[in-house]
Amino acid sequence: MLKQILTLLLALLLTVGCLAGCGKTPEPTTPTTPSAPSTPTEGTEGTQPTEGEQSAEVIDYAAQVKLNENSGTAQQKVTVKMYIDGDTTHFYVPSSVMPGGVLKGRYLAVNTPESTGKIEEYGKKASAFTKEKLSEATSIILESETAAWEADSTGDRYLVWVWYKTAESEDYRNLNIELLQNGLAIASSSANNQYGDVCMAAINQAKKQKLNVHSGQKDPDFFYGEAVELTLKELRSNVEKYDGMKVAFNGVVTVNDSNSVYVEDYDAETDMYYGMSVYYGYNLNGKGLEILNVGNEVRIVGSVQYYEAGGTYQVSDLNYRLMKPNDPGNIQKISEGNKPAFVVTDADKFLNGKVNIVNDEGEGITANYAAMAMSTSIQMNGLKVVDSYTTTDEESSSKGAFTLTCKVGNHTVDVRTTVLVGKDGKLVTADTYEGKTINVKGIVDYYNGTYQIKVFSADNIQIQ
Repeated sequence: MLKQILTLLLALLLTVGCLAGCGKTPEPTTPTTPSAPSTPTEGTEGTQPTEGEQSAEVIDYAAQVKLNENSGTAQQKVTVKMYIDGDTTHFYVPSSVMPGGVLKGRYLAVNTPESTGKIEEYGKKASAFTKEKLSEATSIILESETAAWEADSTGDRYLVWVWYKTAESEDYRNLNIELLQNGLAIASSSANNQYGDVCMAAINQAKKQKLNVHSGQKDPDFFYGEAVELTLKELRSNVEKYDGMKVAFNGVVTVNDSNSVYVEDYDAETDMYYGMSVYYGYNLNGKGLEILNVGNEVRIVGSVQYYEAGGTYQVSDLNYRLMKPNDPGNIQKISEGNKPAFVVTDADKFLNGKVNIVNDEGEGITANYAAMAMSTSIQMNGLKVVDSYTTTDEESSSKGAFTLTCKVGNHTVDVRTTVLVGKDGKLVTADTYEGKTINVKGIVDYYNGTYQIKVFSADNIQIQ
């Protein structure tokens, strides 16, 4: 019996040993091959991710959300009136939606880099992205967060989701989320809205993909160098060349109006004044604003940009460091007591005149007189007022301003005013000048494809 037990124990030990050490050696695991990078969905653009990040799936969040036209939120089909920057657009709407028929839309959940008064990295790219998408749209719908249109902190703009499509057979895309997923905007209360989860996912994906503002790379469209020193003639005759660049020039301030000044400078070679509109916005302190007083000769340092609303170029992004007044990046006062030139100009020269100049690359060019005289002060006499138009939009800061259509021989010249107030403190209206012949002093301006004279004071319109 004992012998049988010992035999069974020996057999059991042999079995356990075999299980522990005599089993078949497992084959090595084959390393997992990383999946090929996903092809970015249409609309997903920007700095390419690094190799280690390409294995992540790229999700088109702008198409993932769907517009519910029966949600109860305020919604309206619109068309674009004016592109401002990446996150602000003005839209035409029925007057029942907004008095005056224009809704100034500020995009919900996004904050794109600045490209107007202040210039920031990737600002121009964000602005161009928004314009490209909406200009290709066959239909655009604005949506509010609630059943009413809600104003932002300025009280002048309304917070909106922007939906668009480029073909009737397509679904609407959410432009706000598209900006986020392309790294062209940073968060702005992005989680606290009806699409908050998708907004945050789009932001996180853009960060992982290192797109644009999240790339850590320099913006190829942003000018990082020191200001280019030039004259106003060089700038005006080559303004497209300097688009987006920081420039520095001297000139006399002739008008200060609506957070902008007009600056002009004389060029003896062409016997002509050249000018530029300079937008200072809300960036300057008291000392900086004093430098821009009318009559001061100043050194302007700022960035050249295309002003979409006016269809012209301007200089913006001015700075003044009070503790470092001689900083070369500051605006500076050179002299005071100067006066606008108010060059006497006839209608034919204004409308049909040509200027032959040599640009800063040594090329001879012929340009329209008014184009070269943009933003300079001129005087024109003998204008017969034949028609007028007054801005009546209650929501417009220009309510009460007017345009006088004038005849000089066979020529037609428009004179546009700001809101004018007489010496008695009363509003000056267009009927004061209807049927009269006038002399005007103003600034060469451009509106809706036509050069005009813009007048800023009732004293600068004299009835003959």
